[in-house]
Amino acid sequence: MTAIAILLLAAGASSRMQGRDKLMEDVDGQPLLALMCRRAALTGLPVFVTLPSKAHPRAAATGSAIPVPVPDAAEGMAASIRRGTAALPEQTKAVMILPADMPEVETQDMLRLAAHFHGDGGPVLRATADDGTQGHPVLFPRRCFAALKTLSGDQGARSILKSEPPQMVPLPKTHALTDLDTPEDWANWRNRR
Repeated sequence: MTAIAILLLAAGASSRMQGRDKLMEDVDGQPLLALMCRRAALTGLPVFVTLPSKAHPRAAATGSAIPVPVPDAAEGMAASIRRGTAALPEQTKAVMILPADMPEVETQDMLRLAAHFHGDGGPVLRATADDGTQGHPVLFPRRCFAALKTLSGDQGARSILKSEPPQMVPLPKTHALTDLDTPEDWANWRNRR
């Protein structure tokens, strides 16, 4: 497979979790971040994970993923995307960006997105729910890296997605959408399981 790297965004502050760290919440007997790093690693693709710092408690849950410290994480998602993209090896042909708080994204979902990648001339790829609602992960070809490295604020890569209309790749059910930001989100999700 062409050199696609997976970038898990895990440098956020969990500010809506009332003192809990959503990425260290237990899912199937392990912290969510450990689960997501393992699923990403099982694709066989290189995995990078942004963290507030290498000394952050989350670092212990990253497994074989390559940690990328984001000292300016308070700025928002753009800081993570900027730093994570800048840390990728030169031969990387595309980056699959996935917020780490999305517990329904499976290894197979990441592989499905990767299988639609057709080189630098191909479209940006964006996962959708089975009803067509746009979600994550999003795969950006190398030509987007310069723009990814200049993002600012907490809008993520929305500006790039406006200028590079993505090709949609449907994932099962709500895999591409389920992100857990609050204790209520977690409680509801656990009840649904």
